[in-house]
This record gives sequence, C-alpha cells and structure tokens, in this order.
Amino acid sequence: MNRTNSLYIVLIFSFITALGFSLYFYNHVQEYDEKITDMKAFESPLPKYHIVLIGEEKDHDYWRLVGEGAKEAEVIYDTFVEYEGPKRSNPEEQQKLLDMAIQSNVDGIIVQALNENFKVLINEAVNKGIPVVTIDTDAPDSMRETYIGTDNYLAGQLAGEALLEDTSGEVNVGVVTGSFQNKHHQLRVEGFKDVIKKEDRVNVVAIEESNILRVESEDKAYQLLNDHKNITAFYGTSSYDGIGIVAAAKSLDRLEDLYVIGFDTLDENIELLKNEELNVVIGQQPFQMGYNSIGIILDIIKGKTVEDIYYTEVSILRKSDLTASNNKGGTDD
Repeated sequence: MNRTNSLYIVLIFSFITALGFSLYFYNHVQEYDEKITDMKAFESPLPKYHIVLIGEEKDHDYWRLVGEGAKEAEVIYDTFVEYEGPKRSNPEEQQKLLDMAIQSNVDGIIVQALNENFKVLINEAVNKGIPVVTIDTDAPDSMRETYIGTDNYLAGQLAGEALLEDTSGEVNVGVVTGSFQNKHHQLRVEGFKDVIKKEDRVNVVAIEESNILRVESEDKAYQLLNDHKNITAFYGTSSYDGIGIVAAAKSLDRLEDLYVIGFDTLDENIELLKNEELNVVIGQQPFQMGYNSIGIILDIIKGKTVEDIYYTEVSILRKSDLTASNNKGGTDD
C-alpha cells in the first residue's frame, strides 16, 4: 500500500507540474501573439529595395562608421540596408558573403574588393542584373558600376609628403602595413615610397605585416625596433598600426626619438595625436563613404548615370589642426 500511495503521489505531482508548465507557456504564447498582432497593425510597408553592404571587418571601429553612414541613409531612402562582414579581416569569408548576396538576388551590392578574386563574383552579380559598387577598395578591372572611397595611392603620398615636410637629415623608416595582399594597403605603401624616394636622405629599412590586428602591429613594431636600431620614423597603414607602434616604442623607451604616422581618426589615434605620441594621422571619411554609397547605388538601380569614381576626402592631421579646430568651435571627432 505504501508503495502504491507513493506512486500515486508522484504521478499527481508530475501531472500538476506538467499542467503548470502548459499554462505558463500558453500564457506566453498568447502574449507573443498579441504583440505580433499589435506590430502588424502599425507595420509600415516593406522597403522597396534591399541593399547588401559587405565590409572588411564588421565590428572594426572604421567599418562600424561605414555601416552607420549607410544605415543613416537607409532612413532617408525607401530601402533596407543589410550590413555584413567577417568578425576578423578575411577575404575568403567576404567572398562567401558576396556569393550569398548574389544567390539571394538582392537589388544591389556594395562591397570592399580586397583582391583580384573579387572580380569574378562582381562580374557574376552584374551579369545577373545586380549592380555592384565597390567601397574603400576598388576593383577597376571588374564590371562594378562605380567606386566610392579614399584614393589610397594619394593617401600614401600625403603620408610621404608629411614626413618630408616635418623631418630633416637622415630618416630611416619602418613600415607596418595592414596586409601585404590587400590592394588598398599596397597602394598606401606605393604612394608613400614614390614620394620619399625623391630625397636620398629618407629610406625604408623594412616592412612588416600586422594583419589589421592591434596586438600584431605592436609585435611587428617591437621586432622592427629590435632588428633595426637605426629606425627613426614609422608609417602605419591601417587603423591600429599607429596604436601598436606607439605601444612598442614606449615599451622600449624609444618614442621620444621617433616620428610616427598613423591612419584613421579613431578616438585612440586622436588621443595619441593630442599627446604628441603620433605626429600625423591620415584621415579618411568612412561615415561619408557608407552614407553616399546608398544614394549612388539607388541612382544606378533607377537607371541614372553615375561617375566612374567618387573619391572621398583624405587629409593630414597634426596636433595643431586639432587645436585650430577647437578654437573655431569644432570637435575632434
């Protein structure tokens, strides 16, 4: 009898428990259904166009600004902007995202074309009737409609001109570049070299690759400073390179002896510029790139004529430029 009573008690308890869970989930389903009904009642019509923007690294500070610019334009135009990118810089993953956008038959694609392998996919998209705009890094030999972004060769030239203007005597330069393979970094190095070769007093002693990682840029700068004691200047071609160079130079107590050029007006780079730990920052316009790209690709979709290239502004920033901006009531953003 005791065993039978115990079994009944267990069964009754299990039944009550199951009933309680059923009522709990039923109530939640009802609440969810009510929310969906309310949302549908106020739901606006779906956007007319679906545009995919594929960046180099989705959560990178620079690419986040590109995405923010595009999403702000989304509000103005009748379009949905899907911003995608790898977690870390990875051209193969970018190409997979590009292929997925093509297979989804979206209305337009904005993509950074890091190397020649992007050309085939860009051409495939255009042949399927999907217009493609390249952003930040161009693929001029592809069937892309237009390019919007920095003139990366010019950016490298500006860095070289700043070095020549601000230094005297013999200068030995260590270069930390984001990538040996990525076209925009190649152009930034080429532009820099073509300017400094005008003066025999300036030489590039070595170039290392950071893979667009802060920790690796510091490691490579540290290695360069140890291997080449004669280095008196550094040029970093990606957003985190200047930060890594400064950190390495500080750890070796070498920063006071160095002239350092960094890339991109990220908050950290601006702070280093204010503290005179970076001498120059090459500024780009990532937000403007993203914002303008949406209007341009919609013009293409609507059959309007567009230019072959839309260069966004690139500038040289020194500490004095920040001071002048503050005196005029501007900001350092």
